[in-house]
Amino acid sequence: MTEIFNRSREREQRRELRRRQTETEEILWEVLRDRKLGGYKFKRQYSVERFIIDFYCSEVRFAVELDGSVHDEKSQKAYDEARQEYIEEFGIEFLRIRNNEVERDIEGVKKKILEAIEKLKRPHPPAPSPW
Repeated sequence: MTEIFNRSREREQRRELRRRQTETEEILWEVLRDRKLGGYKFKRQYSVERFIIDFYCSEVRFAVELDGSVHDEKSQKAYDEARQEYIEEFGIEFLRIRNNEVERDIEGVKKKILEAIEKLKRPHPPAPSPW
């Protein structure tokens, strides 16, 4: 079977990203770690094939990505969109959050994350009957 999640060949890169986390990542990690947010377990720097997600909750297949100003550049936006679409093929839902949101309104960010998770957990309405 092909290794897809947290492949060993990305291990050192994931470790390095954790060692060099940004201030914004540190702030959000303090909120997410140890099941502090809604009892959900998040991992940081989780990989899906060659791509590394900032924060990931496997329980609900949910990724949180932090975006700074570099993500406003046209080439970076295109890369981010393609990367996200690829990862979503594995059934992972994304929530993108701007760095400045974390810095100025962490309570709002917490609420946004919980709302997104709750939306994922809601049962889908049954398909209409053909009769």
